[in-house]
Amino acid sequence: MQKAIYTTVGIDELLSHVQALKGVGARFVQMHAERNVDDGTYRLVYTFINVRAAQEHIVQDGSYAIENLVVEGIDQYQEIPSISSYYPAVFPFENEAHDLFGLAITDMQIDFKGFFYQVSTAEPMSVITPEVKAAREKAMKVRAAAEAKARKAAAEKAAAAAAAAGEGAA
Repeated sequence: MQKAIYTTVGIDELLSHVQALKGVGARFVQMHAERNVDDGTYRLVYTFINVRAAQEHIVQDGSYAIENLVVEGIDQYQEIPSISSYYPAVFPFENEAHDLFGLAITDMQIDFKGFFYQVSTAEPMSVITPEVKAAREKAMKVRAAAEAKARKAAAEKAAAAAAAAGEGAA
């Protein structure tokens, strides 16, 4: 039986976590990218298995853990460090994330520079429907209007407080 462990890490922490997993003998299994349709950010999931620990647990209770590092909230143009210096076998996964999602993975050991896949449109997994785009734009406008209204109310309140303080001093 497998147990899945998910650890959320920031982009700046990714390489140190990968280095720690490599240090204990964990093997890289896979990496995949996902796009959050609600806010347009991306998520990367890196999967590892610690073979030594798995062998011990299988003997004891028949189970072992699959460890997943999860990087969430990635902006499409945010730089993501490659883990290929620790795990060269990640190259197809990183090239796929670059070609299909348009993610900016830096320092790949084997970089196909956008030609890992022959796709009919650039970054096909990052395409959104016109309806989703319109809904996002509307939500951004509503949020901006609410923020402007809150700023105006705060400025009016501050002006009223200043005026009241000025009257009390006179």
